[in-house]
Amino acid sequence: MSEEDDASKTEEPTGKRLEKAREEGNVPISQEIKSLMMLIGGIVAVGMFAPRMARDLSNLLRPFIARPHELPTDFEGLRGLLAGTLLQVGLILLFPIAILVMLAFLSVVGQVGFVYSPKRIAPSLDKLSIIKGVKQFFSLRRLVELGKSLAKLALVGLALGFVVWPQLDWILRLPEMETVAMLLQVRVIIIILIATVLGVMLAVAFADMFFVRYQSHKKLKMTKQEVKDEHKQSEGDPQVKSRIRSIRLERFRKRMMQAVPHADVVITNPTHFAVALSYKMEDMAAPKVVAKGVDFLAKRIRELAEENDVPIVENPPLARALYASVEVDQFIPPEHYRPVAEVISYVMKLKKKR
Repeated sequence: MSEEDDASKTEEPTGKRLEKAREEGNVPISQEIKSLMMLIGGIVAVGMFAPRMARDLSNLLRPFIARPHELPTDFEGLRGLLAGTLLQVGLILLFPIAILVMLAFLSVVGQVGFVYSPKRIAPSLDKLSIIKGVKQFFSLRRLVELGKSLAKLALVGLALGFVVWPQLDWILRLPEMETVAMLLQVRVIIIILIATVLGVMLAVAFADMFFVRYQSHKKLKMTKQEVKDEHKQSEGDPQVKSRIRSIRLERFRKRMMQAVPHADVVITNPTHFAVALSYKMEDMAAPKVVAKGVDFLAKRIRELAEENDVPIVENPPLARALYASVEVDQFIPPEHYRPVAEVISYVMKLKKKR
């Protein structure tokens, strides 16, 4: 069933899917990169702090060996001695541990950037389930990780064997050398071994990083139906959107028709276009379009105008121009002032005659 699901995932993950995975903390992090950085940090810490740490630890532990009879034997004294000793050990190891923690943090941030995922660290009863824990321990992912670890150990072992074998004669003759020459040779061998291990770990880390990213990308792929569903959720159901548009259009038309009886004039084509204008000289800087329509809607505007004694003026060029350039509830533009003013002047003259 899982293979069928994977086979149906043919679409690339969308931005929304990638963003959701990042929010949940499902980002491709290579543990081998972290191990490599920790190894480098350990080598740097040993090179920088080993002499001082050895000296400080020696001074700290000397009283336990040289003067054990002076140590307190009562409970309070032993507790204070233990607390003080642990504090001193923590201070001695503070900088090496800080380097390791910083490199571990940078190894993660360098791969995926800074990711804050409260859901990932939130407490959950599933994490305390023994059955689920056993299933995860024997899961395919664990087997893959075990296989990668064994392969890494095999590669490191082969590389070390390949490097050490040419130096075997030197190693066997070490007891016959003088102390200074022996130490120099041991130093060379150690440097070669460290460089070999780092080289293998570097190759393994980059290979694992690309593998983890490939696996993560493959896992986030989507089926065609998932892409459609996501698009439908983000854009909205087309049927619902169509229904909403219909309701809005109906309300708009109803409000527009309610404004026709209060218009001052309706300019027609005479049959295809109808534009209703309102102009209150004391309140408006220019006439306003309060309703417009074509064909059936134009006919309905004319009928409402006749029923409410609103003057109807036939001016096909002006009706078409106003319909095309002015929206409902907008004032007419200056280029239409003159012809509209002529129409309104004509309407006012008709009202005076009446």
